[in-house]
Amino acid sequence: MSLYPSLEDMKVGQMMQAQLKDSVYGDATTAKENVNNATAPPEEGRIVGKPSGYAMHRAGMAVPVYPSLSHYMGLDISSEFDSSVAVRPQTNNDVSTFNNMVAPLSGQSVGLKRAHVTNGIRELILCKDKDGKVGVRVASVNSGIFVCLVARGSPAEMGGLRFGDQILQVNGTVVAGYSVDQVHKLFRKAPVNGISVVVRDRPFERTVTLHKDSSGQVGFQFKKGEVVSLLKDSSAARNGLLTRHQLLEVDGQNVVGLKDKEITAIIESAQTPLTVTIVPVHIYEHIVNKMSSNLMRNMMSHSVPDV
Repeated sequence: MSLYPSLEDMKVGQMMQAQLKDSVYGDATTAKENVNNATAPPEEGRIVGKPSGYAMHRAGMAVPVYPSLSHYMGLDISSEFDSSVAVRPQTNNDVSTFNNMVAPLSGQSVGLKRAHVTNGIRELILCKDKDGKVGVRVASVNSGIFVCLVARGSPAEMGGLRFGDQILQVNGTVVAGYSVDQVHKLFRKAPVNGISVVVRDRPFERTVTLHKDSSGQVGFQFKKGEVVSLLKDSSAARNGLLTRHQLLEVDGQNVVGLKDKEITAIIESAQTPLTVTIVPVHIYEHIVNKMSSNLMRNMMSHSVPDV
């Protein structure tokens, strides 16, 4: 079953699939010949039909998707999405980037790649800076240890730690049930180089893909980073954004600690489609409850992650 990053993608994907399931014109192994014959002058006594979407698909031709997609679900997408999509023939080795995710509108956008939450486990090798610091602060949630601050320009930032990552091990020591002080002590006692940190990728977070409408809006309001309302029939409403959730990232860029006007500017300057990464407010508050707003604003890394 295909997975889509947004409802808009699913609808267009279904249109594409419907075209590809059209009646087969001739045998698939002679698809190109059939297409050529369909456009050539017919021989006497031979009835020539229109090549099907399936035959065109197998021939690697552009497949008509829908009569017109210049205005779809309130979106002005004429500049992004043609009425036909070049589809190459499928092979048995085809594996999409995000677990069979299909995105006819969003494509493999840079923002989607930056913001992708896997919930998977990875190992990072960190070091200390000239001051002997890794540049990370943690919080304890339900006996788990979570990253609540990644300092700007720190080894933790360069190593790929992100707000909300769950730390599982530090140099082979399992930290489940540890206090915040105990974990910070592990980092302080760690050697300068080769610090092994095993993390689970942002288990409390999820990413929502949104499409701007013709006026450049995605359809939600927020206050102090918290989503407080959704506009009816907007992309935010269609794609499952929820109130009482905190904005953490826009196109993968951390916005924790930024003022609302700064987050708004990032959203307005983002290309469509864009992604927002969110977490339930009660979890967010639990993670940052001992962090000052000035610390998050002035020390937190807000750089754009590499793809």
